[in-house]
Amino acid sequence: MSLYNTILQSSTRQLAILIDPDKFTLTQSFAKSYIHKIPNATTHLFIGGSTDPDRKIEGVVKLLRAETNLPLILFPGSYDQVTPLADALLFLSLLSGDNPEYLIGQQVKAAQIVKQSKLEVLPTAYLLIDGGSQTAVARVSNTVPLSQENVETIVNTALAGELLGKKFIYLEAGSGAIKPVNPKVIQSVCDAVSIPVIVGGGITTATQMERAYTAGASLVVIGTAFEKDSWKDQ
Repeated sequence: MSLYNTILQSSTRQLAILIDPDKFTLTQSFAKSYIHKIPNATTHLFIGGSTDPDRKIEGVVKLLRAETNLPLILFPGSYDQVTPLADALLFLSLLSGDNPEYLIGQQVKAAQIVKQSKLEVLPTAYLLIDGGSQTAVARVSNTVPLSQENVETIVNTALAGELLGKKFIYLEAGSGAIKPVNPKVIQSVCDAVSIPVIVGGGITTATQMERAYTAGASLVVIGTAFEKDSWKDQ
């Protein structure tokens, strides 16, 4: 079964840990310790970041492959973060912010690389939501996040993504966000679309994670809280 159908048909809550290559030490011992500390509930590993100046992503995938059977899904910040060694690729299109480079430009640059690989392609509408702080995503993409107060715009942007044929909606508050995506926003989007909704950014506690699931998220993504060992079980 494809990863997409696994997520779509799963009756259990899906949890992805986001691994930033730029913050990953390229040693087997580091990979082993990293896998050892992630939650037992983890169902996927997302690999990627806003930047990867040292081109570490392929090395990260190789090291993780030796330590886990979890699906390795690329979450690239640019076309040069695509490696055929992973299992799948979130083929992201940044629908918020109106920057053509991240709406379609990066995707054009990646097209031949992706076509020649055996990666499962997961077309994803990516919406950057204001998490209360300047994030790397906003800085690198040179875009302004959508206000959480403007629920209608967020919903209509997500709905446009579904109508364009995307298979996922990704609501992203950004790495290190002060506040995660509001459950009311998540629920409004989930009520409007019929495809799975991924939620990430600013989730640092089990309570916040639970609120995202309760609001309808199919998959929750946690990254910074594990990088900084600041995850809280409440």
